[in-house]
Amino acid sequence: MEMQEQTAGWGERWPAPAKLNLMLRITGRRPDGYHLLQTVFQIIDLCDWITFYPAENGRVYLRNPIPGVPEHEDLTVRAANLLKQYAGCSSGVCIDVEKNLPMGGGLGGGSSDAATALVVLNRLWNLHLPLEKLMELGLQLGADVPVFVYGYTAWGEGVGEELKPITIPEQWVVVIKPDCHVNTKQIFLAEELTRDSKSITMRDFIAGDCRNDCLPVVSKLYKSVSDALDALSQYAEARLTGTGACVFAQFNSEQSAREAFSGLSQNWSVYLARGLNVSPLYEKLEHGSV
Repeated sequence: MEMQEQTAGWGERWPAPAKLNLMLRITGRRPDGYHLLQTVFQIIDLCDWITFYPAENGRVYLRNPIPGVPEHEDLTVRAANLLKQYAGCSSGVCIDVEKNLPMGGGLGGGSSDAATALVVLNRLWNLHLPLEKLMELGLQLGADVPVFVYGYTAWGEGVGEELKPITIPEQWVVVIKPDCHVNTKQIFLAEELTRDSKSITMRDFIAGDCRNDCLPVVSKLYKSVSDALDALSQYAEARLTGTGACVFAQFNSEQSAREAFSGLSQNWSVYLARGLNVSPLYEKLEHGSV
């Protein structure tokens, strides 16, 4: 207990950032039904914040459990318990989550919370597991967890778990969260979903090929997503992140992004953010601040 309290990082706020899928192509389907895809994940500086406190008797629990949600189902608790089990760790932790990211919007909030728990507790508990093992553990919790553990803007292939670093401009972003939750399974089961897109290269994407094969299906099935795309397109090219529900647009200047944010805020749930090539979680790990 005393050693834990002396370790830097206990009682500090750690970021769990959101992500955007800047493009999404479905290039095939595996025999098990999973879709093969190409995508680009970019971290944005919109974050949940998580604080970890040493706990007695090896307990893992939330400081403020979400009403109606069993504590053992919370992704941060599951991540901590998975890490404890794999490493044979006897330490405990009290987890305090400050939620800022919208639920069910495709920004990866729950997955990012789990990734931050894995990465930070690996350090606080002095486990020294390599990044690859943390990503492997993260995949057991959800398909998006590995990219947050990875912590860099990434080119993704396979079912999204094959990651390579890619450096792109860190543009300003305006995100709209429509008042709906898109059923991802429904989108991937839709008959009209394109499943045979030609694979492209990073160079193709950088040159402007940023199609999302899910967009036509989601827009057809969810009017509020279609309306959000129309509203945002008055300011810049509006795109869907993953299967949504969130839509976003990139801007070359803070001023133009703030103008769009201001104009849309009266009628929509809107977020202003900045695209990043390095997760603020790793900025804090390396430099002690974000």
